Amino acid sequence: MKIAIFGLGYVGIVSAACLARDGHEITGVDPQEAKVELVRQGRSPIVEKHVDGLLAEALADGRLRATGSPAEAVAATDLAFVCVGTPSRRNGSLDTSAVERVCEEIGAAVAAGGRPYTVVIRSTILPGTMRNVVIPALMRAGGDRVAGLLKIANNPEFLRESTAVFDYDNPPKTVVGSDDPGTAAAVLGLYAGLPGPKIAARLEVAEMVKYADNVWHATKVAFANEIGNIAKAVGVDSWEVMDIFCQDTKLNISPYYMRPGFAFGGSCLPKDVRALTFKGRDLDLDLPLMNALIPTNARQVDRALEIIGAKGLRNVAFLGISFKSETDDLRESPQVALVERLIGKGYSLRIYDKNVHLARLMGANRAYIEGVIPHIADILSDDLGAVLDHGALVIIGNPAPEFRTLAAKLRPDHRVVDLVRIPGLAEALGARYDGINW
Repeated sequence: MKIAIFGLGYVGIVSAACLARDGHEITGVDPQEAKVELVRQGRSPIVEKHVDGLLAEALADGRLRATGSPAEAVAATDLAFVCVGTPSRRNGSLDTSAVERVCEEIGAAVAAGGRPYTVVIRSTILPGTMRNVVIPALMRAGGDRVAGLLKIANNPEFLRESTAVFDYDNPPKTVVGSDDPGTAAAVLGLYAGLPGPKIAARLEVAEMVKYADNVWHATKVAFANEIGNIAKAVGVDSWEVMDIFCQDTKLNISPYYMRPGFAFGGSCLPKDVRALTFKGRDLDLDLPLMNALIPTNARQVDRALEIIGAKGLRNVAFLGISFKSETDDLRESPQVALVERLIGKGYSLRIYDKNVHLARLMGANRAYIEGVIPHIADILSDDLGAVLDHGALVIIGNPAPEFRTLAAKLRPDHRVVDLVRIPGLAEALGARYDGINW
């Protein structure tokens, strides 16, 4: 393809070098004449392994040119990658002014040329930027004249400095967001020879994925360092600990625990987080990430309470009170905490959980539930129909398999708040359904 790369900084020049190597005709665009001149000489404006050689080879083969003119670049190409910077402002907000300016220039050039053109944003942008900044900027110069000509997509990059060419050739995934499946497929086609899954998504999903990735990476660094701080203080080799930790790809380095939803609970996680953070305080260590885990978890219970309160319904059918389905463990169940708060606010509750029978509960489990909800015997039932009859609002607390057929059992006036994302329920109920994080 004939491709324009707007922005010859880190992402732009690596993308230009690799796309040219793969046989595409590349026109680099940058307002800084010094960068343009370097690329014209086959030299990289940044220090990055292999890029100089790829640029020199592309220039010698006639697959690379550079210009300071956006109009010239659009006239010579069919697709543009926007790779300009999106730095932080002093208050932490994202500065998208360069993206907006470039999109205005592209929109004006497309309006003047009068032919179809594809614009792909590769800059890192927050969810909503495509619709609220990029698309309006592209349309600003030409309005209706360009609306039918432009195809628009978002293609976040996952390149690390010092290994960018390797990362380009070995991506963990390739993501393209677009409202048009054909546009997404065409952009994904540029990466057809690369390994890893090729994922077409909504614009906002593609925008958010990059932030989920980078904040997770930052969280991992902070987590490992806090574990290291404790380990050093007690004379343990933190690298040996984390080497063993990372060998668990079933739970630790895996999709497990990575589904947004309700708070964590049970007999292990809350207890062990409290124990380790107490040990940190005992060692005079500042562990802000670990210390935030219990408050963050409690905030998710608050969030559920806010969503429930907004429904304005006082009679509640609560389905699944154990912290995990297919168990009767109620210890530190966030569902129990939510029920307690609802009762305290005057809601009329009936609870259904086929695995929780008060007569069978013993020991710490029984003591816990009777201490938190002493009158639970009056509101706990093993009759799902009777519980549904009581509540105008149905709250799903855990993903018990029997709840997958719940839609067929609901009345037309039932409203549902789902804390676990039962498959197919949102589609079946439409506006009567609400999820805690979806």
